Formats: sequence, structure tokens, C-alpha cells
Amino acid sequence: MPLNLAKIKQYASIELLAKQMVEGFITGLHKSPYHGFSVEFAEHRLYNNGESTRHIDWKAYAKTGRLYVKRYEEETNLRCQILIDNSSSMHYPDTGETKLQFSVTAAAALAYMLQKQRDAVGVTTFSEGIEWQTPVKSTSSHIHHLMLQFERLIEKKNKQKKTATAEVIHQISQTIHRRSLVVIFSDMFENVSTDSDLFSALQHLRYNKHEVLLFHVTDQKTERDFEFEDRPYEFIDLESGEKVKVQASGVRAYYQERMRKRYHDLKLKAGQFKIDFIEADIRKNIDQILLPYLIKRSKMV
Repeated sequence: MPLNLAKIKQYASIELLAKQMVEGFITGLHKSPYHGFSVEFAEHRLYNNGESTRHIDWKAYAKTGRLYVKRYEEETNLRCQILIDNSSSMHYPDTGETKLQFSVTAAAALAYMLQKQRDAVGVTTFSEGIEWQTPVKSTSSHIHHLMLQFERLIEKKNKQKKTATAEVIHQISQTIHRRSLVVIFSDMFENVSTDSDLFSALQHLRYNKHEVLLFHVTDQKTERDFEFEDRPYEFIDLESGEKVKVQASGVRAYYQERMRKRYHDLKLKAGQFKIDFIEADIRKNIDQILLPYLIKRSKMV
């Protein structure tokens, strides 16, 4: 299911939309080559010999002949910290769904899936610094609170706010629980000269034994392929306000080559640090987010 605000309005809330997207993804998963992946939403776990029998579900035992222990919301298997870039460039494009709206809706689906798997999740949004940050929990009330925050976030504009991704990641590295999964949504439209700082910060996460999923969020049609009509345009840098006038056809080939090189360099550098680098196109559906997450989680069990 494509992610867009029309769907949020149709389902009345981002929470309900996240549920529908995840359930649709799971249904499709069983029909795909990836049907072997297990998405465990059970309310029980197998009883381990020697532990207390206090929480054994005897009704389940009567039906299955196997001992299961009831799971409670405070029990978690994995801790996940989701970072969402809320700088001005993430509010592109002006028409249709923005990169921020895509990222927030995708993060909502991830949070819903994490909670259903009894995993704990926290969210941090940032631009020039950390804007808001939640604790890492797995309770239903916590997820509901996240969804309300998500709905507020997608309605706001962040005018001329730059990105300080490296500084934020260094801060996060010092505070989150060791061996967490860190999921980052960003268009990575910072000064190319700061790439070394960014990967130094990502290396900090890896040094602290965290696993990293980096979703490079773009509108690939315009930001990578430069599919604009052959006429003069005035392009405005959303973070600095700088303007430049160009003829689209006159710069297309040069722009495409520079962007291909940048994406190649980013992927290569991420691979060196064993960071999962995934291109996320806002015009595509939720599978491009949930499937890489599921593959990563299966390796962490």
C-alpha cells in the first residue's frame, strides 16, 4: 500500500493506517518468495524448564499439550531507536506526499510491528539538534502516544532548518541501550564535505554494538532522475533559502551523473561499516521499509 496523507484521512488515524499496512504486508509476505520469514505476533512464549509455573497458560496447554507462558507488555526481545530527520529538505515536495510524511508513516508502521513482536521502540526527531525524543518502551499506551506525536509532526513545517545528523547520532550513541537496533530516516542532503563526519558518527553506533538500518529517503523521480519539463526553473534550497535559475535540460545529464556518484559513494561507505543502506523512494510502497527491517531482525535473534 502506498503511503500518503489521503490514506491517513481515509483510515481516520495514522495508528489505524499503520495497522492496515503491516497486516497487508504480512499477508503479502506469505505469498512471496520471502514467506519463510517468521513474523511472531504471539501472546505467549514456550515455557522453559526450571522457571516459575505462575504464568503458565493452562488453557493453551489443554488445547495444544504444550506449556506456554503468558507474555506481558514489559517483556521485550529487542530495543529499537527510530531517528527521523525533520530538517527543511525533508518537507519536499510541495505537492503530494513529502519525504517527512513518508518517513513518519513508515516509522508508524515499524513501531506497530515492533510492539506486536513485543519489542521496545523509541523515537527521536531532529534537524539542527534533537527536537523531541521518547523513552524506549513496548506498552500499548506508549505506541498510542507515539502515533499522536506522529500525526502532529506531519502537519508542521520546519522552515530553513538545516541538518546536523552527525552531532545527533553521536548524542544518541551515548544514551541508548547497548546492542539496540537504530533505524534512521533521512534524505542525507547535507554538505557533501560532512559525509566523513556522518560516517564517523555511524561508526560510533557500530562501536557500541548497535545494528543500523539507514533509509535514504528521496523522491527519486525528481531528486535522482531530475525528471522536470524542459523549461526554465528556479530551484530553492529549502534549508538555506538560496535560489538558482536553470534550464532543466541543460543540467540534467551533469546532475544525474553527480547523483549517481554520490549514491554509489554512500553505499560503498556504508558497506565498509556494515551498515544497511536502503534507498527508500517516497513513490513506492511499505515493503521497501518493512522487508529490510524483517531481514535485519531475523539476523539479530
